[in-house]
Amino acid sequence: MSETGVLSASDLKTYASSSRASYEKHLRELVEIPSVSNDPQRKDDVRRAAQRAAELIRWAGGEADVIETGGHPLVHGRLGSDRRLPTVTIYNHIDVQPADEPQWKSDPFKLTIEGDRYLARGTTDDKGPALAALYGARYARQHGVAANVNFLWELEEEIGSPHFAATISKHKKRLATESVIVSDTVWVSRARPACPAGLRGLQGFRLSLRTGETDQHSGTTGGAARNPVAEICEVVASMLDARTGRVKIKGFYDGVVKPTRAELEDLKQCGFTVAGFKKDHLLRSLRTTDALDAMRRLWLEPTLEVHGIAGGYQGPGVKTVVPPEATAILSCRLVPDMQPERIVQLVREHVKRINPDVRVAPEHALPAYKGRTTGPYADAVRAAMKAAFGREPVFVREGGSIGAVLSMEKILGAPVYFLGLSLPEHGYHAPNENFDWRQASGGMVAFARYFERIAAMPR
Repeated sequence: MSETGVLSASDLKTYASSSRASYEKHLRELVEIPSVSNDPQRKDDVRRAAQRAAELIRWAGGEADVIETGGHPLVHGRLGSDRRLPTVTIYNHIDVQPADEPQWKSDPFKLTIEGDRYLARGTTDDKGPALAALYGARYARQHGVAANVNFLWELEEEIGSPHFAATISKHKKRLATESVIVSDTVWVSRARPACPAGLRGLQGFRLSLRTGETDQHSGTTGGAARNPVAEICEVVASMLDARTGRVKIKGFYDGVVKPTRAELEDLKQCGFTVAGFKKDHLLRSLRTTDALDAMRRLWLEPTLEVHGIAGGYQGPGVKTVVPPEATAILSCRLVPDMQPERIVQLVREHVKRINPDVRVAPEHALPAYKGRTTGPYADAVRAAMKAAFGREPVFVREGGSIGAVLSMEKILGAPVYFLGLSLPEHGYHAPNENFDWRQASGGMVAFARYFERIAAMPR
């Protein structure tokens, strides 16, 4: 501590710089455990990742438990338990996406270090940011910051957090906290920090149609036999203008809340460019060339996306058959005040009008989340980011969804804020996923400063 009771800026940055070898060692240990939560064959690996994560919290000077959930476990850690002090909980997830894409340049479950860049599945989503937060908490606690820091590290985030709400409800008393900070979001660009002021929700669907029992010769049955692939394509085309992205389902946009002038101003200042977005995500073209329009589409407006259509022959050449069945997988991203159950109703009604034989099966659902940009916690995020990265963050919406956020706010009764460290070029869910030392070390500083601000708040 300095003489004024504030963490020394130079000492904190020295700590972050001197922690590089240790951080890389711990990152290697975590990412080389293939904690793929959607793969039943990786069940033991997921548990092993939970156990190693708990050991890291203990290394940082805390206590940690691996909590059973009925699925993959949940890790709960505590650095301090003084009831006289404020308590903040850090949420991250330690499970990862599969890594079977052929475009990987190196083994996705072996850490490859290229200068300041760390390549492996889970480096940026979300093991690297989780470690940065842990290192920041460790420093703050060791240097007298008067706050309890808890950790919730989930192992089912990538599969929609199916057991998270029930588990934290069961352990609500031991998980009690005054606020939650989430570190699982992406900046708009490296030029300026960005924090979400909301998350889009999600409603998935599976459309299916069966018109026969087996493949049939198109020369023998074609023309008279129904073609389920063609009919599914017709239904999908009736739902969405593929060129503009405009959803054609009646009532889909009813009640969508328009962005405020302040939200649009933050978008203009966040550093987003169409060229940068295309480069970061390896896209050849977009539906729009206007930056503000693109950001509105990404964060402020609902969508319908087609993820896949399956049915019929998929091999080389042409096999002249009429297939017996077809399936389409779609999802809608939802914005505040859109309810998943209403979207299900609208989709059912629409599909029934177009083709009553098509079966609509709703999949995972999650309401949108409207965050906060004012108040002492938001101010603490601003101050922490500026101390670490030199500029205050802009508050933008996040296009993706984090199922645990709504559960934590509702069940724990604590406000949720965001302090993400990932960048667009880090490749969330993509081959050659990576994280970098600048974001990791800056994250250590940012989290230490955040805890310092929390400790200084009046109670």
